[in-house]
Amino acid sequence: MRPRLPKFFLPRRSTAALAVTAASVLFLTGCVTGGADDNAEAAVASADGELVELTEDDQVDIVFESYNLDGQGQWGEAILGLIDSFNEAHPNITVTGQGVDSAQSASSVQQQVLAGDPPDIGQMVFNTMSFSAGSLGGANLSEVVGTEKLEEHFGGEYPFHERAKVLADLDGSTYGIPYVFSTPVLWINESLLEEAGVDPASMDTSSWDSVSEIAEQVTDHTGEPSVANPCVLNGGRGQWCMQSMFLSNGARVLSEDRSTIEFGSDAAVDTVQVFKTMYEDGILTNEDEMSQNEAFGRGDQYAFLVTSSAMQSTFMQGADTNDWTLNADVLPQFEDQPAVPTNSGSALVMFSQDPKKQAAAWEFMKWMTSPEAYEQIATGIGYLPLRSSMTEEGGPLYDFVQENPLVEPNLEQLDNLSPWVSYPGDQYARVDEILATAIEDSVFQGADPAQRMPEAAARSQDLIEE
Repeated sequence: MRPRLPKFFLPRRSTAALAVTAASVLFLTGCVTGGADDNAEAAVASADGELVELTEDDQVDIVFESYNLDGQGQWGEAILGLIDSFNEAHPNITVTGQGVDSAQSASSVQQQVLAGDPPDIGQMVFNTMSFSAGSLGGANLSEVVGTEKLEEHFGGEYPFHERAKVLADLDGSTYGIPYVFSTPVLWINESLLEEAGVDPASMDTSSWDSVSEIAEQVTDHTGEPSVANPCVLNGGRGQWCMQSMFLSNGARVLSEDRSTIEFGSDAAVDTVQVFKTMYEDGILTNEDEMSQNEAFGRGDQYAFLVTSSAMQSTFMQGADTNDWTLNADVLPQFEDQPAVPTNSGSALVMFSQDPKKQAAAWEFMKWMTSPEAYEQIATGIGYLPLRSSMTEEGGPLYDFVQENPLVEPNLEQLDNLSPWVSYPGDQYARVDEILATAIEDSVFQGADPAQRMPEAAARSQDLIEE
């Protein structure tokens, strides 16, 4: 178990949903000309597959579209500060930031592509990567930038974590620079456990079986469901963290060759059945995600909540305000199978077609994923640095992590991270919706997952083959 909650707050981080909403689905069904192959050819034609070199006389203006700039708050201030620092250090490049809701990142770029004026860099949610590369004209950085420059950037004194640097790769090529993300962790209310007669220091939360046993004791004490898991809900975090549930139980949502939907498998059905049984036993709640977060923050109902590590500052504030003890741990296992966390978050994707704008965009992408930037992002927003060695002894974020022990499960899970899968084709958001509905119907509405999940997989297979 982790150390108890220290009495201070992390900076509040963005909790925007990382999914394309159903309202965007209809708009996203049409292809946009200028896909990944066209982009690669343009790069070869302009500079033999390499970026041009900007001179001091070149004055280049570029646009960075980011969901961290959507609205007010410390996350926006941190990103604007990084933009200002870059502009000051690069007098021949001017970056203008513009905000977008994370749920609209793909549709916003699509509208601008259709208008002939896309942002030069977009902060794209990981489940949009296939769509960004294939239909929005996202640059193949392996071609435009070159593998040597990419490897140089991913390396350095504080290299990217090996699991993190490939999160925006498709078919062996890099289509984005992984930027910020979180993993799902098990949040724990130790005060409520103690009230129910459970010793947090000696309890076993390594598996869903053991968590369920503890939850039964807490539910007997409170008379209410004591486990919350928004991964099984339709919308919100379920679109990425449910992939973690499947992988941890030996299931996949998509085959490795990206041709076959696999969430109708026996292992996927069994995964859904685990949470269906928890609900039928009265220990799993069926409240919506916002209600789950609010109730957990009050500290009077849930002993366990599985959700993004991005909720840390919110839960710390709730624990401090309502006088209860917060802790966190890595994901529980399904029996003896190792837990496999997936990631939320985003990558920086280049949409520039002009060679000089591409060169300027690359300089900015490097800056926003540099050790200096991650130091500001980690302390000013709360995201983990993808250059994880910065948190080791002697690194610039070592003291920060020592003072914030609840960060540790997120860091630990990097070593077992599996990428958030983006479905092929323009109907990726519809596939997410079909899967989430099938899960929610099975867990909470009495549907038989052995029938419902294969049906959902068959419908989704038809969509990715259109």
